[in-house]
Formats: sequence, structure tokens, C-alpha cells
Amino acid sequence: MIIGIGVDMVDIERFEGQIARSPRLMERLFTPHERELPLRSLAARYAAKESLIKALGGSDGVRWQEIEVPRLGERSAPQYVITGGTADALDARGVAHSHLSLSHDGGLALAYTILESA
Repeated sequence: MIIGIGVDMVDIERFEGQIARSPRLMERLFTPHERELPLRSLAARYAAKESLIKALGGSDGVRWQEIEVPRLGERSAPQYVITGGTADALDARGVAHSHLSLSHDGGLALAYTILESA
């Protein structure tokens, strides 16, 4: 059964400007592995984290650093790696499976998340 669906879109140029103005956002929003990626990819990961929060219906118990979207290669579907209290928050809400889709086009990054129960 579907628990929640979330979608988020990020203007890549605007996102890059925000990071340039507030470099500490990198540490707050992304894991060390994610911070090695180009800003375009980080914009998509930001959208992914936002879409996960929307699918959950809110950010209670969620920490940005505990949500990672690792680079798996061109032929692998994107996925979440969720740890710590954020994993506990998903368990408490009955989430057993997550599905993530990412896309970049026309200066925008888009993420779509579906959360399912067992």
C-alpha cells in the first residue's frame, strides 16, 4: 500500500546561487560523499530529500545528513540510503520500501518519491 508520494523541483541556477551565498548549506544538507558531486547532481539530491519529506507528510524526526542518495552509475536506479533517527522515523510511519526517480532538463532538477508499506 502507498503511504505517500512526494515531488520536488529545483531551479539549478538558483540552487547554485544559494550555495555560493551560503557555503555552509553544503555541510548541513549533504553527506560527505554527496558533497563530492557536481552542483547539478546536488540539486537533484536536494529535490530528492525534499520529495521524501513531502511523501512522509512532514519533517518530524528527519535529518538531512541521514538521507543519502549515492551515485550508483548510469544503469542503476537511484535509491535512498537512510540511517539513524530518520530510519526510525520511516519505520514508525510504516515505510518498508521507497522508490525514487531523478531527472535533469532545461535547468531544472526533479525528484519523485513513492513510499510503500510492507
